[in-house]
Amino acid sequence: MNTAQLLNVVDVEATCWDGTPPPGAVSEIIEIGLTVVDLRAGERVARHRILVRPRRSTVSAFCTELTGLTQGEVDTGVEFAEACRLLAAEHAAGARPWASWGDYDRKQFTGQCAATGTTYPFGRRHTNAKAVFTEAHGLRKRPGMAQALRIAGLPLEGRHHSGEDDAWNIGALVLSLAGRGDWPE
Repeated sequence: MNTAQLLNVVDVEATCWDGTPPPGAVSEIIEIGLTVVDLRAGERVARHRILVRPRRSTVSAFCTELTGLTQGEVDTGVEFAEACRLLAAEHAAGARPWASWGDYDRKQFTGQCAATGTTYPFGRRHTNAKAVFTEAHGLRKRPGMAQALRIAGLPLEGRHHSGEDDAWNIGALVLSLAGRGDWPE
């Protein structure tokens, strides 16, 4: 009998600029980080990274400085529609509940799926981990992920603004909340 209670923790990085985007450019997902959390076992059981090739924008110097991702690196990625197909086929994204830090990631997927005619890969069960953390810790303002790790007494593992590393760190925050009895069923 499988008693695992799996949750996908997702963090995306997207093309970005210091200021307004160049004419015709739009913010597009270039990296999807996914950590699978087993809420019953209280552990992170897998981590994944999907690089996505942008179609309507390029990686700016600002974006590379922030995320560490280069145009050459994301050029080796898959098309956005293929990334969504992988999420559904390999990570049970449509069936498994998922969480992200804030609502940015959900909105980025919703908007990019609509703009490209791509089937949305996730089910309806999304949890905004930032909102849960804020309420559980009685905070007035919603903290960024790095600040939340400090509040929870957890280390920042890897590079901040790397989708793969951020999903891993958010997974640790989710487990911390679950351990306190503060993660919603």
